[in-house]
Amino acid sequence: MKAMIFAAGLGTRLYPLTSERPKALVEIAGKTLLERAIEKLKQYGVRDIIINIHAFGEQIIHFVEEHHRQWDINIRISDERTGLLDTGGGLLKTAGFWNPGEDFIVYNVDVISNIDLDKMLAFHKKHGALATLAVRKRKSSRYLLFDGNSQLQGWENTKTKEQILLSDKALHPFAFSGIHIIHPRFFSNVQKTGAFPIIPVYLELAKKERIAGFDHSDTIWADMGKMSELEQNIKMLDNANLL
Repeated sequence: MKAMIFAAGLGTRLYPLTSERPKALVEIAGKTLLERAIEKLKQYGVRDIIINIHAFGEQIIHFVEEHHRQWDINIRISDERTGLLDTGGGLLKTAGFWNPGEDFIVYNVDVISNIDLDKMLAFHKKHGALATLAVRKRKSSRYLLFDGNSQLQGWENTKTKEQILLSDKALHPFAFSGIHIIHPRFFSNVQKTGAFPIIPVYLELAKKERIAGFDHSDTIWADMGKMSELEQNIKMLDNANLL
């Protein structure tokens, strides 16, 4: 199985830790976020990974060159140093990397979780989804809205009161966890080019395709990309023996 690690973010929420290095190379308990993401994916049988880069991208290239032998997997770089493509554009740039007909994983580099990716993949296949998004019940300002069949039906921002609704059914709010499983047929359904976010694309595709939500609220999950929550999350992960 193949996977992509989103590592091109500017890491502004982790400043000053990211003043001289990319977010992917910030160390948590002696190990970089990139190492942790790679080890997580390898644990579930991933042997081919593509990593997108932007800010301090040369540091990630050097780090991978130094360490790839110890991981014993194939790693490629998707270079966005000349222009950040956001999540949608960044994924679209990798279209030629994937095997036809074979689902793949997309994983945010700043996520640490004990989510069972095998269980998520089984859910994805059972529902015949074009894309499955890992979601959970947690406090957030932005939520994806799903119906009783775990189909994406909307989005809302609780701060601005903005909403996108695809259904008048009762919908359930979940926060996105930065983990996707996608079928490569996704690329033939995307008409955009350049830099663009992926969530609006999912919302558009959900009008005609199965875009599912995999609820992993029973697992441990942390966003390590926020300086304001870093100390608290490190303590929580340490107590759960995830560090």
